[in-house]
Amino acid sequence: MSDPKNDLRPLPNGDCPDGEDLILTLELDDGTILECSVLTIFPVDGRQYIALLPEGADEEDGDIYFYRYQETPEGEPVLSSIETDEEFDAVLDRYDEILDEAEYDQLVAADGEDE
Repeated sequence: MSDPKNDLRPLPNGDCPDGEDLILTLELDDGTILECSVLTIFPVDGRQYIALLPEGADEEDGDIYFYRYQETPEGEPVLSSIETDEEFDAVLDRYDEILDEAEYDQLVAADGEDE
């Protein structure tokens, strides 16, 4: 996975209207510019991580980018690479748990509507 070159930069007016995705620009080491939707920010073992989906990519196909996530004192997001296979595996495991929890919540909500 490439390191983000210029970290994560929100698009102008980082406010996100309800129901719309937060879109961020990511520049990779090779100069590739990706517009990405933020899927989620989540903790694993005391660190924060971010899951990004490049525009036009399919979440089902596994085109998700994972990075460590921090914010500067001014609130600017900063990304760094996940350093080890063990760390990456832990992040993927937690992300899978988040997806499973969301799917369960949708099933419970749908079941409650049927009653």
